[in-house]
Amino acid sequence: MDAAEGPIERLSFSAARLMADHPPIWRDPNKRIVSEISCPTGAEYEGEIRFSRWPALALVESVELGVANCGVEHRDGFFDYAPLRDLANSVEWHVNFADPRLFGFYGSSLFAQDEIQTAEHPALGALREALDARRATALTVERDAPTPILVMGVERRCHVATDRDAGRGRPAGLYGNAFARASPDVIRRATIPIEPPTISNFIAMAAPAGGRGRYSASEIAYILISALTAFRAAWVESRQWGAESVVVHTGFWGCGAFGGHRVLMAILQILAGDMAGLDLLVFHTGYGKEAAGAINAARSVVDLNRSRGLVSGRELTERLAALGFEWGVSDGN
Repeated sequence: MDAAEGPIERLSFSAARLMADHPPIWRDPNKRIVSEISCPTGAEYEGEIRFSRWPALALVESVELGVANCGVEHRDGFFDYAPLRDLANSVEWHVNFADPRLFGFYGSSLFAQDEIQTAEHPALGALREALDARRATALTVERDAPTPILVMGVERRCHVATDRDAGRGRPAGLYGNAFARASPDVIRRATIPIEPPTISNFIAMAAPAGGRGRYSASEIAYILISALTAFRAAWVESRQWGAESVVVHTGFWGCGAFGGHRVLMAILQILAGDMAGLDLLVFHTGYGKEAAGAINAARSVVDLNRSRGLVSGRELTERLAALGFEWGVSDGN
């Protein structure tokens, strides 16, 4: 499980050349407004962007769940990309709740988690265009197997406020379909340039969609393998860059448009963090007591399984399936 074979593919791009040769294509007029603010005429782009795509790991024959436990923190709100100040020499990653086609809807009118990240980090759109030009396989799922993608060194050039603020013209916020309905003036007021840009690293991993009824053991195994592969790849990459600690920022992955169960998806990410060797998993859960309660419930289930010691991957997934978690419904975004 050490990902010793390395990625399926690894590419590196100059951010300046990437933006010059393969500029993002914003098909939605509101996203063009965001781009005009974040990437004005004459803007300069710095650094190197590193892309890698990783093969799925096998579900382990046995794992000692109580041995290497990653820390878990819960934070109200959404990603702010602010680095943790109490961890020295760490590499921090943010999960991209990816479509199987990497950044596949970045230029559209959609504005869910994936599209917010690409709007605020426009070089991700340029990366998508460059990969298409090279006919690279930019898939986070291939032949029904997870192939998560890591992207390191991307400039965050703006922040788009999506919270509800009636005084600034967004009484329903700007998340999801509300973004496309907003007026140009509302979009301008919501978009704040970041000068100088900060740098973000991404884990693009796709959650399954379209489930119904109770989760099966095979569905749970697939989700666990997806998260484990992605987190272990991030651990390997971080260590190659000399990191002493590896942090992943995530949230309710797959629990919006895909209708995933919040508690189960949190459980599986925490267990994947344990198995991958992460030092810390930070859950950004939006707002409300219900979100915090889901994380606390997940931690209780994980702690119980940690106390049981050595188990097989199959036993673990069957045990979780027996808890009777059920798929929800899409939130429409």
